[in-house]
Amino acid sequence: MKGRNIPFGKFFSLLVLAGVLILAVGKPSVADEGYDEDTYGPAKPIVWTKPVKAVVFQHKIHTMGAGLECNSCHDGIFQMEAGNAESKDDFNMQSLYKGNYCGACHDGSMAFASNTRCTSCHIGVQGYNKMMGVTAKHGEGEEGHGGGH
Repeated sequence: MKGRNIPFGKFFSLLVLAGVLILAVGKPSVADEGYDEDTYGPAKPIVWTKPVKAVVFQHKIHTMGAGLECNSCHDGIFQMEAGNAESKDDFNMQSLYKGNYCGACHDGSMAFASNTRCTSCHIGVQGYNKMMGVTAKHGEGEEGHGGGH
């Protein structure tokens, strides 16, 4: 069986495309390069571990994605101080359902209701461990995942 010859032009185009793809791998996207923490909030996610482990909040989704300003939430719905909401006794799902904290917007009208799309925010113990690079020991359960809903 004879080998198949690829026309030089096609071969060269594929070679150039492969080079471009190789150069692009691992580089930040244009959106990431333009991310300004002073404008959009911290780039790293906020991870709440109380009352349940773990709930993730991304400023980028709310500021860049939804077009909200920092003062849409701070210092009214949430205090700027890290850990403030998590330290409150009423920082739980029942409070969100009443329109507090995330529930001020996540009411089903302005944004998806806080009693829907649970895994958009709740990553659980396994998700938390994966995010933090922790390998769970065999037999560790979903401690702290007490219904709360």
